[in-house]
Order: sequence, then C-alpha cells, then structure tokens
Amino acid sequence: MKLWGGRFTEETDKLVEQYTSSIAFDQRLAEVDIEGSIAHAKMLGATGIIAREEADALVAGLEALLADVRRGAVSFRVEDEDIHMNVERLLHERLGPVAGKLHTARSRNDQVALDMHLYMRRAAAETLAGIRALQEALVEQADRHLGVVIPGYTHLQRAQPVLLSHHLLAYFWMLERDAERMADVIRRTDRMPLGAGALAGTTLPIDREFVMRELGFTQLYENSLDAVSDRDYLLDYLSAASILMMHLSRFSEEMILWMSEEFGWLELADAYCTGSSMMPQKKNPDVPELVRGKTGRVYGHLLGLLTVMKGLPLAYNKDLQEDKEGVFDTIDTVLPALTLFTGMVRTMQIREQRLATAFDRDFSNATDVADYLVQKGVPFRQAHEIVGKLVLHAVQTGTNLAGLPLEVYEAASPAFGPDIYDAIALHRVVNARNVRGGTGLEAVTRQLAIAREVLAEAKAQG
Repeated sequence: MKLWGGRFTEETDKLVEQYTSSIAFDQRLAEVDIEGSIAHAKMLGATGIIAREEADALVAGLEALLADVRRGAVSFRVEDEDIHMNVERLLHERLGPVAGKLHTARSRNDQVALDMHLYMRRAAAETLAGIRALQEALVEQADRHLGVVIPGYTHLQRAQPVLLSHHLLAYFWMLERDAERMADVIRRTDRMPLGAGALAGTTLPIDREFVMRELGFTQLYENSLDAVSDRDYLLDYLSAASILMMHLSRFSEEMILWMSEEFGWLELADAYCTGSSMMPQKKNPDVPELVRGKTGRVYGHLLGLLTVMKGLPLAYNKDLQEDKEGVFDTIDTVLPALTLFTGMVRTMQIREQRLATAFDRDFSNATDVADYLVQKGVPFRQAHEIVGKLVLHAVQTGTNLAGLPLEVYEAASPAFGPDIYDAIALHRVVNARNVRGGTGLEAVTRQLAIAREVLAEAKAQG
C-alpha cells in the first residue's frame, strides 16, 4: 500500500512506478534526508505536536538508520518511489506505527527542497575547496618558474613574450572569480524551506526557527510557495560550475597544445596520461582532453534545468524531479576535474631548455622596437610602419629583429642607434612591463604576493 494511497482504488501501473520513481538517483540524498528528519522530529517533540517520548523514539530510530546507511547496510525499493518514502518505510519496519507520526506537518515538497539545500550546501563547499587547492598549485608553479619566459599569443599567433608565471596566474584569477561565485552559491543555498508544507504552510504550531538552528541554516524562506518551487540555487550552482569548467577547458586546451611535440613546453606526469593500444611511442593527455570534453555536459545540464523551470506555474510540479540527475552529474564531473587538475598542475614539468629556443625565429619584440622609436620622438603610427617593414625584411632574409645588422636599422630610420639591441633583448622586453598587472618580473612578484594574500584570507575565513 502506497503511503499516499488512501483515495486510490487501483494499483499503480508498473511502468508508471518505474517511470516516476526517483530512488535510482535520489538515494544519494539518504543521509541528508535522515538528518532533516531528525531535526523535524526533535521540533515536533519540543513543540508538543507529538509526545516527547514519541519524538525521542523517532530520533533514536532515525539515528540508527543513519548509521546503517553510512555503512551501506540499507537497500532501497523502486516501489517506494523516492528516498523519503523509502526512509519512512524502513523506519516503520523498525519502530512500528509511531513512524507514521514523522511526516506530521510536512510534505514531500518541502522535504525534498530541504534535502537539496542540505546536499548542495556541502557540494558547493567541496567545490570551493577544490578551487582553492588548484589555486594553491598554480601559485606553487608560478613561484617555482618565476624567471621562465614563454611566447604570448593573440589569435594563436606570436604576440609578445610573457613570464610563464604571469600566464599561470591568469588562471589563478579566473579561479578566484569562480571561488567568489561558489561562495555566493553557498550563501544563496543557506535558506531553510521546511515548514512550507505542500505549498501553503501548515495549521500545526511548528517552530521553523528551531529546525533552522538544528540544521545550521541562517535564513528561512519567507514565502511557502517560493520555498517549494525555488530551484534558483541549483541554477546558481550549474551556472557557476559551467563557467568553472569553461576555465578548466581553456587550460586543458593549452596543456594539450604545450605537450605536443610542435610546442614541447610541457610534460605531464605519467599518472595523468595514457598510451596507445597500437602506437608504442604515444603519451596521450587524456585527462585534459576529457575535462575539455565533459565541459559540454555541464553546459547541457544548466540549459536542461533552465528549460524545465521556464514554464512551471507555482508551486510544486512533478517536473521538478528533473532537477536532480543533471545537478548530481555536474557535481560528479566538476569535483574529480578539480582534483585531477590540481594533481596535474602540481606535478607538471616545464621544459625550460625547449623554451630557451622558442624565440629563435620570433618577432614578439616588434612592439618594443616601435616603443623605442616613440621614445626617440617618432610618432607611433610612423614607428609602426617602419617596424613592419623591418619585420618583412627579416622574414625575407631568414633572421629575426635581433639578427638585423645595425645599418639596416639606420637605413629604416635615423632614430635607431646601437642601443636598439639592448632594448629588444628578451628579458628586457619582458621586465620593462612592470605596470601593475603587467608581465614584468617586479609586477609578477607583486601579483604572486597578492595571490598568496587571497589564499591566506580564504583559509582564515574557513
């Protein structure tokens, strides 16, 4: 007999049971469901809605059931539909009729909302911790390779040289915005819906603040309709996770490029790569490739839930059962990605000897030649044209700007002198850019210090 079956005269079609059942995926809510029920049972006893000894029996039974769930000693049934009814059935088997009093003054509508708030509060906190760990790994590598110079790109064409540390720290700051978004998800999830009932609240004298304090929430939903129909906090997580995965995907693309022989700047640890079943020489960057690929499924879950929500009237509708699988899959995608990325970054090796030859046929110091002329009084537009012709000449003669004879420079403009070669030396070009946020060594050293302060403050805040 279904727990809701009083007004029904026919059994539920078996296919309907299978189609509408959510226990296959919402069983992961078992612990938070029981934790929420413990707080609810305590409140029922404290307010006198049920006898104190009945509440104590419910709490003891739920705590024993929670221990069994945590050690994997509980099985769930499809015919019980969802985690809430499975828990109530298991409790009834242990306690008898008193278990039927647990659902007093609540609905599965506000119960599942509570479960998801509890679950997502933890998931978002784990995600935030994963972001912080990856940021720490980036700071470690940036500090370790502070003097290493790499080509910087726009349009995937050589642009200007930058410090590798500066490049890595760009991802640090992307992740810092991800951390801010995830902290905001936690804040928005910190709102307790239980007590809203099915949609209109309850006539019984419940104490919502009691349950709020028991479960560690700081806010209540002030509108019962909103409480049971709100899934904004899930959309917030999916949105933040999508942006986070976009950042990891961009980083993945660069890792994949840099590990190729065409670049040869980076070596990933064997632990994060696989081989070929046919080609013995292969070392494939499968982890970053999969992170790049799995980004699309996270985007899809965001769009999927937005589509579910866009036409729903207040308050609860069965469509909202579709909020869970995409969210759960996103969590299962994002958390391992962060853990793997942290390991990859901590163990990756930079091939500094290969990078030392990366600028042999390079024109990324061309802007500095133009700046040299500007400092000598040549208008920038004229300087730009002069340097463009020098680059063309160097390309045609098989050299670079540093390899052009002084007489070629002097023929291009009388403003050139022998000091041009010092002005366009690689480390001089990089270190000249010491404006705050620039790639000069002093600027990047300051940036590293700020990044460490950010991490220290985050750690202090817990």
